[in-house]
Amino acid sequence: MDPHFLFVSSLLPDKDPTTGYEIANQAIVAAYRRQGVRLTLAGFRRPGAAIPEGAISLGDLAIENAGASRWQKMRWVAEAMMSNRPIAAAKVASYGRRRLLERLAEAGPIDGLILNSIQMPAAYPFLARAHPSIFIAHNVEHKSASGNAESAAGRLSRLLYRREASLLKQAEARICRDAVVVHTLSAEDATGLGLAGAEKCLPLALSVGRSALPDTGERRHDVGLIGTWSWAPNRIGLDWFVSEVAPRLPAGITVAIAGRFDGPPPSAPENVRFVGRVPDAQAFVNASRVVALATKGGTGVQLKTLETFEEGMPAVATPQALRGIDSLPANVRIAEAADDFASALVELVEAERTGRLARLDGGAFARSQTEALDRAVAAGLHRFARESDRRSAAAMSSPEPARRAEVTRPARQIGGL
Repeated sequence: MDPHFLFVSSLLPDKDPTTGYEIANQAIVAAYRRQGVRLTLAGFRRPGAAIPEGAISLGDLAIENAGASRWQKMRWVAEAMMSNRPIAAAKVASYGRRRLLERLAEAGPIDGLILNSIQMPAAYPFLARAHPSIFIAHNVEHKSASGNAESAAGRLSRLLYRREASLLKQAEARICRDAVVVHTLSAEDATGLGLAGAEKCLPLALSVGRSALPDTGERRHDVGLIGTWSWAPNRIGLDWFVSEVAPRLPAGITVAIAGRFDGPPPSAPENVRFVGRVPDAQAFVNASRVVALATKGGTGVQLKTLETFEEGMPAVATPQALRGIDSLPANVRIAEAADDFASALVELVEAERTGRLARLDGGAFARSQTEALDRAVAAGLHRFARESDRRSAAAMSSPEPARRAEVTRPARQIGGL
């Protein structure tokens, strides 16, 4: 019989993902299903989104800062302070223990939990102990929060981010300790979680999984950037690009920046325009001559990097934008300093304008990423099964009859634990 896992996430995967987090979730869920795993999805629904078939919806939740009112943000901070939780956890902490377990028990007997990102197990610490679990760490959250503290403009923001970093570090250590398997999205993140070389930690490669659009030859701008700029680590990179790189570009090179902001966009040179959230991110990228991957903060893998490479697009990338990438396409340049980044953009734009720089077939890159993802998920499931058998054998040797009886069941009801 195929194993049955309860996939617990802050947000239910969306059939039409728009954010990097949603795209990663879609890829990860698909990888488990390719391994023959039966998944029951559980989490909150983004308002207006469809509920996946058979999923357990915990209610509607608008979780992003960009869509939240000032009052809602203040409420999240107050709830986090009163409960001694990170703000990221306070956003989803609307259930009591008993009620949440009752809802999750709707999945029926399960073989294990997949805890997708930190929000839910940080809000409900008992989840990581309620059943053998696999933890998918999308980022090293405490390092991202520390980076946000360093770049925060006001004293209060710095204090809040430092508090967040401290609580998230404690939560990540606890969840990683309790999990049977930990998947990170880059090898660097394994080090950030203190799991470098640990057998239980297996990095996942990711693929966006979209077919590349045919190149129509239409170019609406020379340089394109796209992202969710309301997420602080992304905003750090954007602010660096706008203040340090863009002023070094010739006025004749046009830059378009797509994506939503939490507040107004930063001031920028006249050759830079902000186009807001675009209806088709893939079409926006393809209308660029070159993509700028200006990551300067955060952890985890950059989904916009994967999208760019799977489209075969020319790009200039910071080293931070290449986390989790083992093979670099030939039409990509690496630059860390602002002068070098601007010079590389000028070089590639001119080469593309004159036909000396071509787009590549990104299919090979996408296939290699998918194959690596499937291998890592399969290895994690193998370790999970092996470790579960070992724990069951140890429990069977226990003198406690109740414990021996419990582990003889191949799958257990989560609400009864």
